[in-house]
Amino acid sequence: MEKLQRQHVNQGKSIKCLREEWPFWFDELGMSVHFKELTGIDLKKTFTRNSLSYFEEESMFFHVEDRFLAEEVQLEQVPLTPAVIVCGQSCYSSKRYMLSLDQNLINTNISSFISALCLMFRSYCFNIYYPSELASTLEFLQRCFFSINPEKGTKVQNKNSKRPLNLNPRVLTLIQELSDHEWR
Repeated sequence: MEKLQRQHVNQGKSIKCLREEWPFWFDELGMSVHFKELTGIDLKKTFTRNSLSYFEEESMFFHVEDRFLAEEVQLEQVPLTPAVIVCGQSCYSSKRYMLSLDQNLINTNISSFISALCLMFRSYCFNIYYPSELASTLEFLQRCFFSINPEKGTKVQNKNSKRPLNLNPRVLTLIQELSDHEWR
């Protein structure tokens, strides 16, 4: 069947025709599976892993066994800052996540990594500064993925004083590199 599908694509059949013959290709799961079969790449996992590994930020996650119940999480070991608790070995393949804030479980049944990351990010609306070890990653997400670009200020606190920085230099450099790359 896969050969027949590829044959139809390679023959230049119209999208309308392909959609009529292979409708599952055009929903998220079908397109993801087909793309992975052709390329060997799971785009969601690869994108997430690579975007976070640029900053080497595993510290934003706290791992527990996938079968853990909320009551079994040892909250005294979880950071005070907003943290995604990954129920499983990998934040990229887990099926369940939790969110902790000030070592309190805020949400114990989050079904996707993106939802967990967004919930963690939203928790910073409670007037919390980004932790210094995650500052670059979180500010990059804020400015580039969530398009939140305040005229002044940041949620990153200057290490040498209690004042916030204007813009994290690492994030500024990355944004400039990405902008330069887009125009090449």
